[in-house]
Amino acid sequence: MSIVLGPNQYGKAENRVVRIYRDTPRHEIRDVNVSTSLRGDFSAAHLTGDQAAVLPTDTQKNTCYAYAKEKGVGAIEDYALALARHFVEDVAPVRGARIEVDEYFWDRIEVDGRPHDHSFVRRGQEIRTTVVTVDDDREWVVSGLKDLVVLKSTGSEFRGFLTDRYTTLRETTDRIMATSLVARWRYRDTGIDWDATYAGIRAVLLARFAEVHSLALQQTLWEMGKAVLERFDAVAEIKFSAPNKHHFLVDLSPFKVDNPGEVFHADDRPYGLIQATVARDDAEDPGLAWYTVPAFA
Repeated sequence: MSIVLGPNQYGKAENRVVRIYRDTPRHEIRDVNVSTSLRGDFSAAHLTGDQAAVLPTDTQKNTCYAYAKEKGVGAIEDYALALARHFVEDVAPVRGARIEVDEYFWDRIEVDGRPHDHSFVRRGQEIRTTVVTVDDDREWVVSGLKDLVVLKSTGSEFRGFLTDRYTTLRETTDRIMATSLVARWRYRDTGIDWDATYAGIRAVLLARFAEVHSLALQQTLWEMGKAVLERFDAVAEIKFSAPNKHHFLVDLSPFKVDNPGEVFHADDRPYGLIQATVARDDAEDPGLAWYTVPAFA
């Protein structure tokens, strides 16, 4: 038997970069969290401690900040691609790079009904994401969103399920359905209007969540994913992870109070976790697109 070094990568995780554009009195803000990972022949660093081929993670951090100024932070996909291409093309030992960017949204504060030029309020908890992988002469972009909390107060059922002697759950034809959605989609190329496509996909996901009379969260995810692929040719596949945010009807009968589906207890755990992939049957091989990226299913 011999012992060998397996796949490895290294980088700088969660660099918080806030870019303010001050070119005019009306400022703009891009707020991102950037993680870098580099791949190549770094075996000597592991086996003998030789760092000659290792670009320090501190240098990677500095590059994230310098590029925010020199290249700017527009669509996070463009920013991530610029970083990944730099590491692969300009750093000799690096064969591949994976750049993950989360973006946090800010809205302008309104004063007397007018948006303020340089004051902002953080918008909810939804996060826009992208993971860019560059390896030699190939590039992959997986974008998406996470922590998008959605709820419908009716239009959802759950019945006809398998039961055994441990089953206590009752069937229902009218329930609250809520989830904190994670969705990631793989683009087929990089020549994309990133911002417009993200906004369009998000709108389709929300519309289908609202419109579909759901017989199960699984069915809803399928309909959401199918609608995205039908609308956006640039998307090869979309993956979902959807925790069921359960709402249980409170029994008010001990107080002689009727509760016809109006008062609920929101229970954060345990929760059902539904994960699914919706893909084109002729989609090109994903290659390294999902490598070390949460792929869900």
